[in-house]
Order: sequence, then C-alpha cells, then structure tokens
Amino acid sequence: MYYQEVFATLNNKGVRYVVTGGIALVLHGVVRMTVDLDIMLDLERGNIQRFLSAMQDLGYKPKAPVSLEELKDPVKRRKWRDEKNMVVFSFFDPQKPFQIIDIFIENPIPFSEIDKEKTIITARNISIPTISINHLKKLKKMSGRAQDLADIGALKDLEELKSND
Repeated sequence: MYYQEVFATLNNKGVRYVVTGGIALVLHGVVRMTVDLDIMLDLERGNIQRFLSAMQDLGYKPKAPVSLEELKDPVKRRKWRDEKNMVVFSFFDPQKPFQIIDIFIENPIPFSEIDKEKTIITARNISIPTISINHLKKLKKMSGRAQDLADIGALKDLEELKSND
C-alpha cells in the first residue's frame, strides 16, 4: 500500500502533518472506501520545504502546472483560493496516477489546535499522526457534502461504540 511509504518518508523528513479525510476515518475505525490521501500540513515555510522534499523523493509531481516554490508563499496560496476556489493542492505519482495526495493550501482550523489533539495511530510499525475525531467532524461539517455528513454520522456511531466498551 502506497500510504505506508508516504508516511515513512514524511516522518523521516520531520514533516509536521496530520492525516485527514477518508484515510483518517479508516484509521479511526470507520469502514469506508477512499483512494486519495488527504493531509493537513503545518504551513510554516520550512515544513512545506520538508514536505516538498519528501514528495520529490517519492517521485510525486504536482497536478497543477505551477512552480513548487509558489506553494511556500501564503499570498500565492490565498490567491489560488480566492481566484480559483482551490482548497487543496494535489500531487500524483506519474507511474501510478491513481495515487493522489491532497494537501490543504490554507488550514480551516489552525494547525496548532489540530496538532494538540492529534491521535498517533501505529500501523505496520509506522506512527501516523491522525486528526482527532473531534476535529475530523468539524472539517466534515465545514465541507457539508452528503458524504461528509454521512461520515459525521459514522464517527458519532464509532464514538458511541467506544463509550459503551
């Protein structure tokens, strides 16, 4: 599974991140099919540089035809959001184009808050920083799509099951 290599590389590079989206649901215990890997980064310039170095090592390329230097510029990212309605920046593996990594270009919840409550989940001897269930529900609510609302319901069911144990 490609996620394993991605997490190991991000960890080895010292990237500050959390897994969000469908993979976070799965890591927390919700059965859900998903393909892309959603990540929230600490958007500090040095951390973005470490992330980009990891993507380069893994062979991932940006889907958008832009210079990766632009990703480090908060003014440029805000312009993408305002002018292109961009929420995430996508990377893909040219050898396996279905392997997509999406990162938020602006964090809807401050990364410092997310980082304080993150859950570390270990899979195949790799520590995976994962967004808390509480923050995941908030992100899903902000998005408001039908699938996101269904995901919130699944997370509430999971919390209820855990509280009954």
